[in-house]
Amino acid sequence: MDLLQMRWRDALFAHWPVDPAVVSARLPEGLQVATYDGDAWLGVVGFVMEDIRPRGAPLGLSFPELNLRTYVTRPGRDDHSVYFFSLDADDRLGVLVARGLFRLPYFSAEMRVSREDDAVTLRSRRTQSGARPAHFEATYRPTGGQFTPEAGTLEHFLTENYRFYTDGARLYYGDIAHPPWPLVEGSVEIETNTLFEADGFERPAGDPLVHYSPGTEVTAERIRTV
Repeated sequence: MDLLQMRWRDALFAHWPVDPAVVSARLPEGLQVATYDGDAWLGVVGFVMEDIRPRGAPLGLSFPELNLRTYVTRPGRDDHSVYFFSLDADDRLGVLVARGLFRLPYFSAEMRVSREDDAVTLRSRRTQSGARPAHFEATYRPTGGQFTPEAGTLEHFLTENYRFYTDGARLYYGDIAHPPWPLVEGSVEIETNTLFEADGFERPAGDPLVHYSPGTEVTAERIRTV
């Protein structure tokens, strides 16, 4: 049964291919890295979460989010999913709720999202006490026509994931639902990005593969133990 409903808007997907061993070393027991054509991927994904609320509630929260993620499977299963290394959000209550309900590694941050014509600028500076500092600032925009990613493509591998795993005292998973992302090839100008260093990674070489999405409606279920 759905626990929350929301809308995700003005999404940036910036992905770098990396050696699978780099990711495998950071995964909890019970998960293995998912690869596409032999590469693991690290993604910086940012968007505005709008009207987050329990189903049927009249009012909801809205705030930006920025996460560093990879893609995983469970041995012997075909459940290609997301694993988050960190999530920054500009709402202390939202951070507390997400940590409590979904066991996700959320951190409080000062964030701002602005738009000029078709360009979106996202700025984030982690402010959580005791957390490693993380600063991200980038401007991104669509550069092509809109499309829906087809199964089997890299774009589908990177964006169409309806389960996430998280760990604490044990391994948990949560399911979400949404229509397929409407994607557009995009470009990004990254002024500052210390998310990789904050999460213990070396910064990947080269430019990222970039996609933009205007957004989608999302529902989220309660987490469960594996």
